[in-house]
Amino acid sequence: MVIALVRHGQTDWNLALRMQGRTDIPLNATGREQARTAARRLADGGWDLVVSSPLVRARETAEILADGIRAELGGTDDDLIEEEFGEAEGMLVAAVAERWPDGDIPGREPVEHVAARGLAALGRLADAYEGRNVLAVAHGTLIRTTLAAISGHDRAHFPKLDNVSSSHVHRVGADWSVLTVGGVEFAIVRAEVEARAAELAALAG
Repeated sequence: MVIALVRHGQTDWNLALRMQGRTDIPLNATGREQARTAARRLADGGWDLVVSSPLVRARETAEILADGIRAELGGTDDDLIEEEFGEAEGMLVAAVAERWPDGDIPGREPVEHVAARGLAALGRLADAYEGRNVLAVAHGTLIRTTLAAISGHDRAHFPKLDNVSSSHVHRVGADWSVLTVGGVEFAIVRAEVEARAAELAALAG
């Protein structure tokens, strides 16, 4: 089966470059239009079901996608929710980088926990909807972390994901593989990720 992890549409906090995390911010007008455009892009993909994170920006995106591609609208999965950013939630991204340059934000959810949640959600979806192709609307950091865990790379080296971009994963037996990242073939992304990792390692001496 194939699952597409779709990042939600734009919110006002995305536009302002503000850390959202678990804060429940709805889509703005641009985000709703992005979701309609994504539905047209995905319409011929043979998708059977759309599920989402319980946060409203993901649920709104899922509803628009399901309507646009005429697929069943499933429920929500709590493990698809975004990473908890602790004290950084609600702050501007630039201010967070200045205050915690090492990324050690008080109250932030550990990356290992985020990865475990993402993988658990994929496993449940694959077991529950075996033989069906599923769109799972989630969040940028959750998706990047899950893709990194599947591929064995550091998420810090993965590219940022645009709103309503889709990343496809495939399960055969118990094993997952990444097919695309944000609509780009994984072979291309993997080369970029490995080059970035090598560059940073060289700079570190």
